[in-house]
Amino acid sequence: MPGRPLIRRSAAGIIVAILAVLVLAADQFVKYLTIENLPLHEVVPVLGEFLQLYYIRNSGAAFSLGSEVTWIFTIALTVVAALIIWKAFGLRSRLWAIVLGCLLGGVLGNLTDRLFREPGFGVGHVVDMISMPWMMPAIFNVADIFIVCGMITVALLIILGIRFDGTRDKNHLEPAESDSAADVEAVERDH
Repeated sequence: MPGRPLIRRSAAGIIVAILAVLVLAADQFVKYLTIENLPLHEVVPVLGEFLQLYYIRNSGAAFSLGSEVTWIFTIALTVVAALIIWKAFGLRSRLWAIVLGCLLGGVLGNLTDRLFREPGFGVGHVVDMISMPWMMPAIFNVADIFIVCGMITVALLIILGIRFDGTRDKNHLEPAESDSAADVEAVERDH
């Protein structure tokens, strides 16, 4: 990316690690507060219908899908976390380091629930508590927010052609010269 110096791989790894730990800690702290202070399965209005707290334990994925195969989500979260950690070793982009650090923290937040919450190791239920019924029927948590925002940002970075090494893929921004030359020839033939 023009004007932005690349960072060392060690610096990128440190950014990923720090952000992952901060997001994981925030997620687990909010889940702790939820378990200690909110009634299970009761709506607690914060801003009317706009924002509500609703403490549930989710054995499945979004919208409680796959609640009979919780262990599959544990495996998937483990694979995603390992992939992010592996990719973190080749990063030279601050932006990618920030995005992957936040995404890793979210993944680790829900993986922690899967591994260490009831009913048992690897099949634990994720603690969810945030509800916005006007927007969607899902109930989610802090980790979910970072996962969704992280995945949207990953998609945008890919669309914009920003690589892990901090460079930009020019093909995403400009048509190839051969395409431009072919277009000019086609226009000249038509006239």
